Amino acid sequence: MTCSKGRNSGLRNVFRRAARQLSCRDWDMTEFPAAKESVFLMQREKTLVCWSSGKDSALALLHLLEEGFQVDSLLVTVTEGFERVSMHGVRRLLLHRQARSLGMQICEVPIPPNCSNEEYEARMERVLRNFLDRGVRKVAFGDIFLEDMRAYRERNLAKLSMQAIFPLWGRSTEDLARTFVSLGFRAVVTCVDTQALDGRFCGREFDLSFLEELPQGIDPCGENGEFHTFVYAGPIFAHPVRFRLGRKVLREGRFLFCDLIPA
Repeated sequence: MTCSKGRNSGLRNVFRRAARQLSCRDWDMTEFPAAKESVFLMQREKTLVCWSSGKDSALALLHLLEEGFQVDSLLVTVTEGFERVSMHGVRRLLLHRQARSLGMQICEVPIPPNCSNEEYEARMERVLRNFLDRGVRKVAFGDIFLEDMRAYRERNLAKLSMQAIFPLWGRSTEDLARTFVSLGFRAVVTCVDTQALDGRFCGREFDLSFLEELPQGIDPCGENGEFHTFVYAGPIFAHPVRFRLGRKVLREGRFLFCDLIPA
């Protein structure tokens, strides 16, 4: 486990205040009365955010900051040997620059390539127990509608007497994708599952043009694993994370990655 410190708390509070000034209409909790009640009960507790470096994680973090949650750290899995964010293929250097711009502390969980569920769960449990000892009992995820994934996360956390929260749960992925763009977030597509989506979408900016060109049946947020992103700018960033597009590499005969080279 590797943890890095974020910016000082004063700057972090500046970003939080800026996040709260954003339009609340995009997060109308009156649509989810049960969620609204639980938010006010939990928001002052320390919360860990399961971080992928992508857009859904960024939207979940924004929501938590708007609602006054005390975000302790961003938790991210990094694939050993590749030294990149698992599935997203983002270099660790960019990951850490991203966290610094967000003013957040980051905690890496190294996992081997082709990691089994048993190994993943064992490594994650060791890290989570450290957070539990520090009084962190909530873990937030950017999942939107995959019931089996939610149940898997809740079941594993329950073993540790921890609780999963899902800030984006039940929202329209079309609305979320367009809200992400309209709020001023900037992201690039770093990985495409070519069995679901044409490789030409890899390396593209995640913007309205991208969304309008997606084939029918492809989820606008890539919730079924069709694509993954890296967020490099937005309303909760102190400054953009700079990079240039590198070469594209096909792995496992299906996953096309676009390398992002730190600038």
